[in-house]
Amino acid sequence: MATLSSKTSNKVKDYLYQWEGKDRNGRTIRGEMNAAGENQVRSSLRRQGILANKIKRQRLKTGKKIKGRDIAIFTRQLSTMMRAGVPLLQAFDIVAKGNPNPSVTRLLNNIKADVETGSSLSAAFRKYPLYFDNLYCNLVEAGEAAGILEDLLDRLATYMEKMEAIKSKIKSALMYPVAVMIVAALVLTVIMLFVIPAFKEVFSSFGSDLPAPTTLVINMSDFIVKWFWLIAIILGAGGYFIFQAWRRSEKIQNMVDRAMLRLPVFGELVNMSSVARWTRTMSTMFAAGVPLVESLDAVGGASGNYVYQTATETIQKEVATGISLTTAMTNANVFPMMVIQMAAIGEESGALDHMLGKAADFYEAEVDTKVEGLSSLLEPIIIVVLGTLIGGLVVAMYLPIFKLGQVV
Repeated sequence: MATLSSKTSNKVKDYLYQWEGKDRNGRTIRGEMNAAGENQVRSSLRRQGILANKIKRQRLKTGKKIKGRDIAIFTRQLSTMMRAGVPLLQAFDIVAKGNPNPSVTRLLNNIKADVETGSSLSAAFRKYPLYFDNLYCNLVEAGEAAGILEDLLDRLATYMEKMEAIKSKIKSALMYPVAVMIVAALVLTVIMLFVIPAFKEVFSSFGSDLPAPTTLVINMSDFIVKWFWLIAIILGAGGYFIFQAWRRSEKIQNMVDRAMLRLPVFGELVNMSSVARWTRTMSTMFAAGVPLVESLDAVGGASGNYVYQTATETIQKEVATGISLTTAMTNANVFPMMVIQMAAIGEESGALDHMLGKAADFYEAEVDTKVEGLSSLLEPIIIVVLGTLIGGLVVAMYLPIFKLGQVV
């Protein structure tokens, strides 16, 4: 019976309630709380010494998806308010009310409710692994244990802002060529489905053989017009299958990540960004006082690449057996020599976090330079490719007209 009741209670839906009441000093205070009903709100407020006068259930807005940038902004705001002396629960209340995304507001209210019932902040964060990873929770836990939570939140906010900046730069480098190629594919599809069949009807009245390029293009258009539905199904189903296989299979993700590192143009950029994220994460964790082996537990996933994640797992095992970090990194055979040398200097001087931070600064600057150079390089390449494709189609369609003009 106890098992059944616990399962039933887990399915109870929470609602957002707005309340007003008086504290032990008779002051009128207001707030919001997520609960299953009014009685739960009253009992929770009573435990806090608040006598509720008004409790009103609020209609929940749907809100947008919570992104990494939202968590970074929340962390920065929480750190700033705690440094200013604002109590933790009040800081949560202020940030939640000021956030324009209702999804973030609900998340923060849920975390605040857990903290109010006696849970530690790190334990409350661990209930939402989709938004707060092991690195985040470990740093918060270290801050709580050492009594320097505001300092570690500030360090964590800086770290997240840098990570979001790297992701944004990578996306900006990929966005332009991807967008152009999608538009080009749509234009070519429209030409094949509608424009070339119209030319075909005109050419059929010429009564003479068409040039080979024109015949080839017309045959391709006929095939696409006839089997367009099948091509669309194959491409859609194939793309969906590949995406699902990539999402569910670590082996496929590992293969894709290895292939990404070997790409002729983007491979170096992906490699630099992974190294920047790895060194920045390691520097942040070590500076926060997290032991080396525990730091490595969260660093691999933060690199964003399975090659570096696998290498980090190997490094962690070797470090746990007493091997130095520098030797383990050398054995992994994925890190640039500069990073290994910086780590060696850091281990010898006792300033590993500082040296890895310097390495992260260097590779983040390299990512910036690489993105700018990549954008300049891709523009002429894309123009040449599109000019060749679309120009070739136009020339193929006008060859019969040129030939007719010569005959006349």
